[in-house]
Amino acid sequence: MAFAKVIEIIKKSPAFTQLTDLAAERLGGKVLFATDDFFAEKENLIAPTRGIFITDKYTDRGKWMDGWESRRKRTPGHDWAVIQLAPSGKITGFDIDTNFFLGNHPPHASIEAANLESTDGITDWENVNWKEILPKSHLDAGSQNFYECASNEIYTHLRLHIYPDGGVARLRVYGEVFKNWDAISTSQEIDLVAAINGGQAIACNDMFFSAMGNLIMPNRGANMGDGWETKRNRTPNNRDWVILKLAHKGTVDKIIVDTCHFKGNYPDSCSIEACVSDDNNVENNANWKTLLPQQKLSADHIHEFTQEINALGTITHIRLNIFPDGGVSRLRILGKISK
Repeated sequence: MAFAKVIEIIKKSPAFTQLTDLAAERLGGKVLFATDDFFAEKENLIAPTRGIFITDKYTDRGKWMDGWESRRKRTPGHDWAVIQLAPSGKITGFDIDTNFFLGNHPPHASIEAANLESTDGITDWENVNWKEILPKSHLDAGSQNFYECASNEIYTHLRLHIYPDGGVARLRVYGEVFKNWDAISTSQEIDLVAAINGGQAIACNDMFFSAMGNLIMPNRGANMGDGWETKRNRTPNNRDWVILKLAHKGTVDKIIVDTCHFKGNYPDSCSIEACVSDDNNVENNANWKTLLPQQKLSADHIHEFTQEINALGTITHIRLNIFPDGGVSRLRILGKISK
């Protein structure tokens, strides 16, 4: 049995929250089943952002809540929900967030996991070969409840148990994406930095308005908050930057810089550097070389670069520089893996 321990929250979230949320709806995660979601729909569990609260909002079933909430159980047992991870992966930690669930949160939760090749034909989720990866653990009301997971196995599905009933705003499942790279040809073009493939945003100098991890999410940005945006910088010749680890070492054929929704706050220009490193602490320890020389950017526009790219060969990390500050919605690094 895998063991887990609670992370004491003092001023910041644990380090594992910088990893990919494998269950995220916007990556392709799904909530497949719940024993009960009478008050609030199970799908809310994996929605983006933390849950919100609207004081005077009600439905015909009671108070509207931004999360998954079951009715008060008057029979033996407890409630649970099944989540399909977007990409399969190795789980490092959880955030069971009871934000705004104060008099109606479950006092305890546990999590089981399974690796399923297919869910076709499954009608009884209780008969799946589940493995406990988070023992029954205490939940605080209105809080992010962080727990580590020590399992090294690859999983595709989770079952969240709440005891005995109540509401959870969000479930975050942080870990490392598993991708079978043996099945990917060296002649196949893929997005080397996409989160769904295992790319990671690992460091930046500023993300005042929105998180660096948004850069490598699927699809175009939904709004201006769905990108990476830095604060206004008054320092002459300022440069803001973000470092991303490729999902797999490879060579670059095309770069796409998308400023979708950024109209009065897009960067004036950008450049991209690259390096080869086995260490994620690459900010000051890497031999950075120019992959894409500085290029002018436009508002709310998809910028594609091919001829402008310098041929550096195989790389493992990139650093996107923006001048002097502003917001970028998405970054795509299209190329081929190197084996």
